[in-house]
Amino acid sequence: MSSANQPRPASARAGLSIVVPIYNEAAGLPRLHADLTEVARHLHSRRALDCEVVYVDDGSEDDTLAVARALPAAGLDVQVVSLSRNFGKEAALLAGLDHARLGAIMFMDGDGQHPPALIETLVGHWLDDDCDVVYTAKASRASESLTRRMAVKAFYLLLNWGARSKIPEDAGDFRLLSPRAASALRQLPERNRFFKGLASWIGFRQKRIDYEPAARADGRSTWNFRSLLGLSLNGLTGFSVAPLRIATMLGLLLAALALLYGGKIIWETVVYGENVPGYPSLFVGVMVLGGVQLIVLGVLGEYIGKILFEIKGRPVYFVAEHDLKRDTKGGLEGDVAMHDAAE
Repeated sequence: MSSANQPRPASARAGLSIVVPIYNEAAGLPRLHADLTEVARHLHSRRALDCEVVYVDDGSEDDTLAVARALPAAGLDVQVVSLSRNFGKEAALLAGLDHARLGAIMFMDGDGQHPPALIETLVGHWLDDDCDVVYTAKASRASESLTRRMAVKAFYLLLNWGARSKIPEDAGDFRLLSPRAASALRQLPERNRFFKGLASWIGFRQKRIDYEPAARADGRSTWNFRSLLGLSLNGLTGFSVAPLRIATMLGLLLAALALLYGGKIIWETVVYGENVPGYPSLFVGVMVLGGVQLIVLGVLGEYIGKILFEIKGRPVYFVAEHDLKRDTKGGLEGDVAMHDAAE
């Protein structure tokens, strides 16, 4: 008996939505889609699992949107969600989560560095081991510079310092969420989103899979130092109060040093009759204190800015167009729904 005629397990009936945010990925998108189509066919034949892919175009400046619209729906349904402008990867991931029609959700990048062949492994841990969140992490950072490795290490130390829910080090956005984990993620209301943190915070049964990312085949990464710094600050201020604690400790340290230095001056003046140092010590003290105050104000400003953004309640993204192509083998050949108005 073929797997198509066999009753499907309850977990497999939920289906799998593969969410892929894309930005200027026109060159490599057809190759990625061909790989996802092959994976979807294997999952359907071996596990009776229906699949769809949701491409979220985050305001691409090349032909990415046109290429995505032309991709065939053979073996899986294809959704193309075009955002009204570039809102950032976190917004694109949320748009994919909102538009996914099946129960389980798979998040992966559109640059080809997340190997589609690993999808079946993640699905296996969901269906066979009853895991709710199966996430991937880089097996090694040996190819990266020492500076970057140290910066990543410091980031996770700060992020998890005193946190009740630890965010796994080196974990990426390439992960699978079961239907109940995806439902929990949809209930989180914040607009400043950090998906790595949110997917860990919801809990449930989680499993880590180490892998070696593939080399980028086409184009160049859009993640520069400024983008990575912004994402790091967003993660820190969204899931940790470590910057505030460091500011408090720095203030206490400076107060203690000032007290000790003041006591030293008084001792030398009373006991030895030495003159109190004037301009140099005063200048250095004012500069150090002023710098620390500005740092603390900056840290407070980051948190206040996030509060302001949440209070405004603006939508995280707007959709300009939404296309849906159903699998040609599903009986609705050529069925395409298009919505030109913003959703």
